[in-house]
Amino acid sequence: MSFSRSTSVACLLCFVSGAGVVWAQQRAQGTSRREPQFENAQVSVWKSTIMPKQPLTLHRHDHGRALVALTNGQLKVVDKNGKVLDTYNLKAGTAMWLGIDPPGQMHADVNDGPRAVQVIVVQLKNDR
Repeated sequence: MSFSRSTSVACLLCFVSGAGVVWAQQRAQGTSRREPQFENAQVSVWKSTIMPKQPLTLHRHDHGRALVALTNGQLKVVDKNGKVLDTYNLKAGTAMWLGIDPPGQMHADVNDGPRAVQVIVVQLKNDR
């Protein structure tokens, strides 16, 4: 079976538009996520959106970072067993410094509030 060039392009466009619809539906449903914003040799920058009752997956930070709140809200930092390690009361437009995580310690960020919490994180790469 052979396809013409126009048929191949049409199939590709259908696939891409279908993937776009799935992406839009996922965004509309609101899933917790980390979206890369910028990276160079000194820093990694991302925007995290933490939806209510949808913690970010377990992770750790081997470098210090500045966190800038984009929304008001509260984030709990919990370990793999659900033990609360820290709680941050966030105010939109304010920043805070968060240091390196203890060796081997993984955590998840939990939003128990009614609305999504969004932050920008600027993590250093060479802070040791």
